[in-house]
Amino acid sequence: MADGQGDNPMEADVKMLKSPQMGLKLVHLDLKGAPPKMSYLREIFPLFEQLGADGILLEYEDMFPYHGNLQILRSPNAYSPSDITNLINLAKKHNFEIIPLVQTFGHMEFVLKHNAFAHLREMRLFPNSLNPHKEESMELIKSMIDQIMAIHNDIRWLHIGSDEVYYLGEGEESKQLIEHGQTNTDSLFLSHVKAVASYVIATYPSVKPIMWDDMLRNISMNKLKESMLDQLVEPMIWEYNADLDVNMMSLQIEKYQKTGFSQIWFASAFKGATGAAQCLTSISYHLANHLQWLNIAATLPRNTIHLQGIALTGWQRYDHFSVLCELLPLGIPSLAVCLQTLKHGEFSENVEELVKKSLGCKSLQLNFPSEDAGKFPGSDILAQVTEVIVNLQVSVDKLLNENIYIKGWFSNYHRKRKFVHLGIIQNFEGDARSVHAQWEAAVSKLRTAMERIYYPDAVEEWLEEHVNPALTRLQIFVKDMDETLASSTIN
Repeated sequence: MADGQGDNPMEADVKMLKSPQMGLKLVHLDLKGAPPKMSYLREIFPLFEQLGADGILLEYEDMFPYHGNLQILRSPNAYSPSDITNLINLAKKHNFEIIPLVQTFGHMEFVLKHNAFAHLREMRLFPNSLNPHKEESMELIKSMIDQIMAIHNDIRWLHIGSDEVYYLGEGEESKQLIEHGQTNTDSLFLSHVKAVASYVIATYPSVKPIMWDDMLRNISMNKLKESMLDQLVEPMIWEYNADLDVNMMSLQIEKYQKTGFSQIWFASAFKGATGAAQCLTSISYHLANHLQWLNIAATLPRNTIHLQGIALTGWQRYDHFSVLCELLPLGIPSLAVCLQTLKHGEFSENVEELVKKSLGCKSLQLNFPSEDAGKFPGSDILAQVTEVIVNLQVSVDKLLNENIYIKGWFSNYHRKRKFVHLGIIQNFEGDARSVHAQWEAAVSKLRTAMERIYYPDAVEEWLEEHVNPALTRLQIFVKDMDETLASSTIN
């Protein structure tokens, strides 16, 4: 994942590229954290289409309605089969290509965390990666794919994940084979991915597998060519950094082309790539990333390699166990800028005006925070989250840490022992009640807005991480103040 801030994206040297040269533009919905209700998707899909999206990369994880022996994988809020049917119909209404993404090797935490499947871990202590040696592992993957394909029965591509397969080769079975010279980590990886891709192609001949490319990057050109993986998958080459190295990426693409890959995908990021606990989205950072991808697309040898499209990823968690990063509404302005930049081949004043019109805002701030949240589905959450993140902690700290009367006569020591000069309280009671009332009202408003879009567990998680630490501190202070006043004891 990327980390940092964007630098002068407007100054990037970008050739004008027409939209077809970038292929399909897919908006990635990462459902492993704060999955939106179907009602919100109905609201936001028209905006996606208006901004230039051609499809959805749908990463279900535990939001898919698995059944039978896989039912344990389902989140309590998992979409129902009818929800997904409605989602498919909604996508068709907006002429969106849907590409489901199912992890089949790495990032299997949502499966391998369960005791029923824990024995299929590559390493016993880590639920990240699947053990590729067990026959049951492959049967598990087949079942997951079959259940997804039963609903998505007219898709052209299926993304089989396969990124960041941590600890591969460190399990006992793998180590024994490696120590005896019977295999190595590259061979282990290629063997499993080929088995998964071969199953997809054999069972669903009209579907082509896509996979993340990171595990392929350090595999030698000869080994990749010998594997004939190019006959089975289309790699999705991902990089989310604002300072993406165009030359290095061009060399990587050239390597893939020389090993036989003729169809490739790119993957950028419009949010969720600048820190696991990031709350606000820096548009400039992600804009810079997309401008670099335009530069890379301009260097492609069009006669030997075809760019199928680009997925604009919007990560909601770094993995199944990490905290939430930016909520989807917080990333919509960035998505708008990035989609329009890809559509027009540049980010110009005219493009900026189109973005502002689409978002219903008068101004566009490329670096957070923005004072104008616009008027699009979820813009109220953008405005209220920004207010909370920017001002809540600051205002509570200013009250409790800087007020001389609180610091000098109403410290934790005084409050714990109710050893307080009641006359002193009048010097800060008004400010304390004002700040407390302000934030109770603001958080109540934010909760109501979030509950319209998200399920209760996502709302509670976000508030617990970003609101409760400061608000609870303030609530306890006011409670202590009230109890002290009620005691009417003057010391």
